[in-house]
Amino acid sequence: MKRAYRLRTPEQYQRVRRDGRTWDAGMLMLNAAPNRRRISRCGFIVAKRLGGAVVRNRIRRRVREAVRLLYPQIAPGWDMVFIARSPALAEIAFPQLQALVQRLLQRAGVVQGVVSETLDKD
Repeated sequence: MKRAYRLRTPEQYQRVRRDGRTWDAGMLMLNAAPNRRRISRCGFIVAKRLGGAVVRNRIRRRVREAVRLLYPQIAPGWDMVFIARSPALAEIAFPQLQALVQRLLQRAGVVQGVVSETLDKD
């Protein structure tokens, strides 16, 4: 994921968590808040309680890749924080992880209109 598309400072994460709304999907949680930019930015949080550094980095890489593949469908103007809540995210099948991320994005309403209509037909 390009640097311009990521949240980088603690203040940016705090703003999204403070001002945004939350959607929960069991293993993964999404906080989203509108921003005043032409792009959407994403941040990823994996708590130490989910495992050692290897497991946490694996979860972060997998979730980031799932979001990167869905990024063209995300409407501009959002800051999002994905919070991993289960160590099972390191082991589930990648298509299942992608479906989980896509479901969260749709529930949050950050998917662009044309794409969400197409997905509703499936």
